[in-house]
Amino acid sequence: MTDTTRDLPGLDRDEIRDWLDSLDAVIDHHGLTATGRLLQELTRRAEHAGVQLPFTANTPYVNTIPAEEDPAYPGDRDLEQRLKSLIRWNALATVVRANREADGIGGHISTYASAATLYEVGFNHFFRATTETQPADLVYYQGHAAPGVYARAYLEGRITPGQLENFRRELRGPGLSSYPHPWLMPDFWEFPTVSMGLGPIMGIYQARFQRYLEDRGLLPPSDAKVWVFVGDG
Repeated sequence: MTDTTRDLPGLDRDEIRDWLDSLDAVIDHHGLTATGRLLQELTRRAEHAGVQLPFTANTPYVNTIPAEEDPAYPGDRDLEQRLKSLIRWNALATVVRANREADGIGGHISTYASAATLYEVGFNHFFRATTETQPADLVYYQGHAAPGVYARAYLEGRITPGQLENFRRELRGPGLSSYPHPWLMPDFWEFPTVSMGLGPIMGIYQARFQRYLEDRGLLPPSDAKVWVFVGDG
C-alpha cells in the first residue's frame, strides 16, 4: 500500500503508520461495513472528549445503506422509464395546452418533472390499495404535482382526454381541479394538500390518529402507511 503518512503535531510518522496499519487490519479481518461503524464510534468518542473535527457533508453511502447492501431493483427499469417519460410528457402537454387556451392558467410544469422518479417508484412499488386483509395506504401528494398524477391516471384510463383538455377549468364541463381537493373531485383526491404547510402537518396528525384508532381498538392493527410529499414546486 502506498505510504500516505505525514507528520502531525504531537505524533511522529511511525506512530501514525501504526494507527494506519491497525485500520488496515480491521478492514482485512472485519470488512468495510464494520470498519465504517468502528470509525463512527471513534468519532463519537472524540466529539464527546471535545475534539474539534472538520465538517464534511459527504458520507460513504450512495443512499442510506452501503451500495453493496443495496438489493436489486424489483421492477422492469426500462419499462418504468418509458412510462415515466410518457407521464412527464403528458403532464407538460396538459399544462402548455391549457395555457394556450386561456392566458394565465398556470399549472407548475416543473414540479412533477423534477420529482417524477419518486412518484413513479411509489406508484409502482410502494403505495398499496385496499385488499381483503389490508387497508389502503394514505398518500398526501404535493399539490403542484397534480398534472403528473392526472397524466398517470389518463394512461390508466381513469380520466378522459376531455378532462385533460379542461385542466384547471373544471367549471367548463368535465375538467380537472387545479390542485388535489376531495370536495372538487371526491372520486379522485382524498386530501387537500396544495398548502405547503397543511399537507405535511395533516400527514403527521393522520399517522398519529391511525395509531390512536388502533390502540383504542377502533381499527384492527395493520402496517398501512401514510406517505407525504413535502416541498414547494
